[in-house]
Amino acid sequence: MTSRSLSSWTPQENKLFEKALARFDKDTPDRWQNVARAVGGGKSTEDVKRHFEILIEDLHQIESGRIPIPNYRNY
Repeated sequence: MTSRSLSSWTPQENKLFEKALARFDKDTPDRWQNVARAVGGGKSTEDVKRHFEILIEDLHQIESGRIPIPNYRNY
């Protein structure tokens, strides 16, 4: 992810976000409300939707070869 998507998201919030995306797929009613509730930390529906959009943008950049796959350290 880019620094703009990580600026106000902690590693723990990102992990909760990933788990929530796996639990609440695109066909889940009120998906973004459920994801925001699962992440907590005062994240709004708009916050999690935008975070998802940034994630998708980053994935497209990686898949197109425009940026290298990040080398994440273990936390």
